Amino acid sequence: MKSTFGIAGALLVAAAFAAPAHADGMALAQKNNCLACHAVDTKLVGPAYKDVAAKYKGDAGAAEKLAAKVKAGGMGVWGQVPMPPNPQVSDADLKEIIAWVLAL
Repeated sequence: MKSTFGIAGALLVAAAFAAPAHADGMALAQKNNCLACHAVDTKLVGPAYKDVAAKYKGDAGAAEKLAAKVKAGGMGVWGQVPMPPNPQVSDADLKEIIAWVLAL
């Protein structure tokens, strides 16, 4: 009984200190100026991130498609307002931002 409580207690402590998945996504989006055109819940110049997540839900290739769109820019998927290319966003930041968006 004592060892069971010790394991359970350790798991509770570990869970309490674990960072939520993709916790840095929002901060990285801010750092890379993504929030100048996008918001989580509302359409600004570009689509709301929750709308992006809904559109790509269940798409196994979504992360790669979105990464290519961010790096190269594009137009037509969400209307006629173009998204400028953002090649300055590091691959590591981009991966985390996209994972955060798709998890919304």
